[in-house]
Parts: sequence; structure tokens; C-alpha cells
Amino acid sequence: METSRRDRARRPKLPAAVPAVLLWALGALVLGTVIGLAADPSRLVGTTGYVFATGLLLAVGLYGSTYGIDLADLRRDLRGVVAAVTLGVVLKAGIVSGVMVWAFDRPEYLILGIVVAQIDPLSVAALGRDGHMSQRARSLLTAWASFDDPMTVLLTLYVAGYAYTAAGHPGAPSVVGGGARGYAVGLAFNALLLAGALVLWWAGGRLWPARARKESAEPGELDGPRRPVTPLGALLVVAMLVLAAANMLMLAVAVAGLFLRTRAFARPLARAVTSAFVLATVLLGLFAAQGVSLGPGVLLGASAFGAQAVVAVLLMPLFVRGLSRRDRILLGIGQQNGLTAVLLALTLERDFPMTVGIVAPAVVTVNLLHYGAQIAFGCWSRHRSRTNRQPSGGQQRLPRHPAADDGRASEAPTATDGLRSSA
Repeated sequence: METSRRDRARRPKLPAAVPAVLLWALGALVLGTVIGLAADPSRLVGTTGYVFATGLLLAVGLYGSTYGIDLADLRRDLRGVVAAVTLGVVLKAGIVSGVMVWAFDRPEYLILGIVVAQIDPLSVAALGRDGHMSQRARSLLTAWASFDDPMTVLLTLYVAGYAYTAAGHPGAPSVVGGGARGYAVGLAFNALLLAGALVLWWAGGRLWPARARKESAEPGELDGPRRPVTPLGALLVVAMLVLAAANMLMLAVAVAGLFLRTRAFARPLARAVTSAFVLATVLLGLFAAQGVSLGPGVLLGASAFGAQAVVAVLLMPLFVRGLSRRDRILLGIGQQNGLTAVLLALTLERDFPMTVGIVAPAVVTVNLLHYGAQIAFGCWSRHRSRTNRQPSGGQQRLPRHPAADDGRASEAPTATDGLRSSA
């Protein structure tokens, strides 16, 4: 236990690394934009290599996001997580879609609310460990970001068809080709991949039980199956991520991150998540260079950020009890978008042209609002703590009344006085 505490103390604090990560992301965005201006990336979209690469980036982000969730907090706030990824996603999508349709009077803009309704798990995993947020609220936000994608896909199946018809197009959009049956088949394949990974993880722990028991557990790790020897466990996780990326089975990856855990994964996984975040920002720059609709994009991003605040303030207190005001504020400014929004926009681009051109500036707008709000909250919090801080020199004592001193002198010594004098 002492070794584990020393290891955690030596581990670098993420808030100190956030400026460096943001600088890398800014450089990656500029690099991607320059590359996009020099070469048209549209040829890559839809190719096997592109689909696999983006799927792998998303899988790494999902696994890294759920890997950091405290399972005790997740069990305590399970109602809140379910409400966030169901009612919360629907409410956010409804607010954003309503704003966009009202502002531009274009029924096809209904799908834009779905694209940005989810929270990007890769961004949360790379930048979400804000020192101001409690572990409980952080676990709630990471679970929210990790498990809202299935509801987003389900909304896409139904809303895209209506928006396509309302825009005057005949037939049905290609994005809903599989329909509800395809959605159910995808869930079944996710369950198969998850079951296989859990069985192999458990079997590895049975084959090497002594090595598994010697590892010191991090908080929340004891809830998962027995951990196999590290090389075998790493090989299993890599194989699962590759299979998930090749077949877009992201729900299995998100759930597996709650159970497939070992201390040896922490540092390399943090580096992998940061690298995936930077590469995903390069992809965002590629498509931002192809032309953007700045006005609709900025409004879309601002609406998504505001919708998150509405859901966090109005909906979450009904299902999650005991959150401090600080945590409620931080959840309200917790909206982040990134690779998942871009991937969904690319999927809808075939049926709804210029979706990527609107979503790309919206992603930048959301993230700028998120980081700006975090900086403002940090400044306000530091100012408030300085204001409420007591003077270091101690409080001045009021002069004692002489009569009180005379009365005290006339009192007989007590046992407490004897102890005090002997000390």
C-alpha cells in the first residue's frame, strides 16, 4: 500500500500538463489545416485505411476514458449516468436542433443537434482531469462521455430520415440503411467482443494467479476480474482495440475499460490517449481547410455548450444527490467535442452536404468556450479562496478585564492546571 501511495505521489499531475497538451493540439490543428490547404483529403474519406485509423483513435479514447472511472462512484451515481446518456442526450439534441432550425429555417439542420449532443471521450480522457473537479464528478463526466454514443446513433436512425424528407429529398438517407435491425446487430457484435475479452482476461488471471496477486491495486480495480500477467494483458487489450476499430464496435471498448485494468497500463495509456488526441486534431484541421460555414458553426458550438449547462443544472440534480455547487458548475461547462462529432458529420455528409463545414468550426467553438470557462472558473476560485483565507499571523486577543483576572487568581488550582504546569 505504501508503494502504491509513493507511485501515485510521483505521478505527474495532469493540470500541470494541460498547457503543453493544448499547445500540441493547437500546433496539430494548424498543421492539419496547412496539409488540408495543400492537398484535398476527401479522397481518404471512406477508404479502409481512413476508417480504421479514425476508429482506432476513437477506441483508444474510449478505453482511456472509462479506464479512469472510479467504479465506486459509478455505482453510486448509476441513475445519473443513465439519465445523462438517455434523457440528457435527447434534451441536448432537442435544444441545439431547435436553435439551429429557428435561426436558419432549414429543417435539415435538425441533424446538427445530434452531431454535437454527445461529449467527446477522447477529449475528456486527454484533458478532463481538472484539479477543481472532485473524483465523483469526474467519474460522472467520463461515464457520460463514454456511453452517450449509442443513444446518439439511435437518434440518428430516426431523426435523419425525418430531416431528409422535410428538406424535400425523395426516399430515405443512406445513413439509415441498416435501420433498427442494423443497430441491434451492432449491439450483438459489441456484446460478443466484450464477452470474449472478459473471458480471456479472466483466463489469463487463472493461469498466472501469483503474478496477478502481487500487483498493488489502484482504486476501483478490485471490482474487475482477475488481472493477467502484463504482456498477455497488453496483447489482449491491443487486439480488442484493433478488432473494435475494424468493425466500429465502440460500446464494447467503453465497457471493457471498466474491467480490463492493471497498474502497468496507466502510463502508456496516458501517452496513447494524448497522442490520439493530437492526431484527431490534425484530422479536424484537414477538413476545416476545405471550407467552413463560420456563422452556423459558431452558433452550433455555442448552442451545444449552453445545452450542456441546461442539462447539468436542471436534469442532473434530479438523479444525482449530494453534488457540490462547484461540481455542478464544472459539469455545466463540461461540454467537449472532437473526433466523435467529426466522424458522425462525415457519415451524414453524403446525405446532408456541408455538415462537416458547419461541425468543424462548431467543435473549435465548443472547445474554446470550455477552456475559457475553465480558466475563468479557476481565476474566480483562486480569488474566492484568497478572500476567505484567514490571516496567517493569528487572531488578536481581546484585553482581559482585570476583574476576571482577579477572580481567576482566587480560584483554587485544579487537576488540569497541574497537568498544564507540569507540561
